[in-house]
Amino acid sequence: MTRTLELHDDRLFPANPDARAVARRLYAEVSDLPIVSPHGHTDPAWFADNGNFGDPAELLIIPDHYLFRMLYSQGIALESLGLSPAGERTTAERRDVWRLFASHYYLFRGTPSSIWLDYVFVKVFNLDVRLDEETADLYYDRIAERLELDEFRPRALYERYNIEVLATTESPLDDLRHHQAIRDSGWGGKVVTAFRPDPVVDPEFDGFAGNLRQLGDLTGEDTASWQGYLNALMQRREYFKRFGATSTDHGHPTAATADLDPAAAVRLFAKVVGGKSNAAEAELFRAQMLTEMARMSLEDGLVMQIHPGSFRNHNQRVFERFGRDKGADIPMATDYVHALKPLLDRFGNETRLDVILFTLDETSYSRELATLAGHYPILKLGPPWWFHDSPEGMRRFREQVTETAGFYNTVGFNDDTRAFMSIPARHDVARRVDCSFLARLVTEHRLPEDEALDVAIDLTYRLVKKAYKFD
Repeated sequence: MTRTLELHDDRLFPANPDARAVARRLYAEVSDLPIVSPHGHTDPAWFADNGNFGDPAELLIIPDHYLFRMLYSQGIALESLGLSPAGERTTAERRDVWRLFASHYYLFRGTPSSIWLDYVFVKVFNLDVRLDEETADLYYDRIAERLELDEFRPRALYERYNIEVLATTESPLDDLRHHQAIRDSGWGGKVVTAFRPDPVVDPEFDGFAGNLRQLGDLTGEDTASWQGYLNALMQRREYFKRFGATSTDHGHPTAATADLDPAAAVRLFAKVVGGKSNAAEAELFRAQMLTEMARMSLEDGLVMQIHPGSFRNHNQRVFERFGRDKGADIPMATDYVHALKPLLDRFGNETRLDVILFTLDETSYSRELATLAGHYPILKLGPPWWFHDSPEGMRRFREQVTETAGFYNTVGFNDDTRAFMSIPARHDVARRVDCSFLARLVTEHRLPEDEALDVAIDLTYRLVKKAYKFD
């Protein structure tokens, strides 16, 4: 028997009637504000080519590590989900992949993935029955049919979603040809890039030595020398700025920073380039490069994002067979107070530098992050990220950081997603959770409702534009 799928108007709002009424009023004022998506991993080729998306499995399952990590945890082989082992072609039929996913959709009950996907099913594809084994083919056929229409092409969806600006994320080695194609097309959508230097600043990144050579080829700089290497990075940053970049992004294992004297930096770089650095020296080099990147940001104005604390590709067998980013990244405890001190000693009191801190370690919210951002002018707190991009994660964030950092040392919301279809769903969750948190403050007589409305608009729209210099 098929079961009805519907989105309740009061989802994620407080159970208390008084608070719920306030949340409804606040949400009504922010629900239709434009989406500003300042950090994510959507493919700029989608908007450059504006071709039709592929089949439902390719669009909604295969790129989404949230989905296949859960399915893998239940013993479902990644090959059966359409993932290809390195050097091989997948033999899984896409409809079979979808049927397998549908028959296990119950695994996502209570998770953010089900909230996002149900939103997409109802709002984007007008489905009104729940996804399960019985309705799998109905879903597949409906979605596949819609994806052939012009109004489901990337640019049309961008406009339908009321996106004002969307940032992708690229390596310094990317030629940004897709961003150039977007510009040349004359389309009015604003898709910009962000500078992610990990492949050329992390000695433990796959192919690091070759990446440095490629960086030198791109820039004409001697990337085997310390100064030539720094010059090459600055040159690429300027190139990214020409394509709208307002931010850098750093996915280091830890938040460690260092401030070596020039001679020590040259010696460390020589060991790294020579392939003679050990794990401790690789960490020191990454730490030094965060400080170097802060110096460059002070000079060129790019906002600096630090995303530490993930043990990436933890499952060695999956990594060897399928490669990076296959759902086996695990959060780690992360120190910020000691780790950031070298950078803060040098730049922490600047008013022309902006550093946005993210965490996968929620224990650091009230103890470290809120207190640091509540003092140092350069620091702001990014929203709950990755595993904590959830209603509970957002509530914990507001509860733990607001009393010390306030609302205005945070930067609104960003979706950080590869799944383009889910962008409005993720922003809707954030708006509802923030309105619920503010409604509680209003009903506890801690904040007047007119001020709560100002904050709701700021959290939804104004703060993110200010923090990422889109205004």
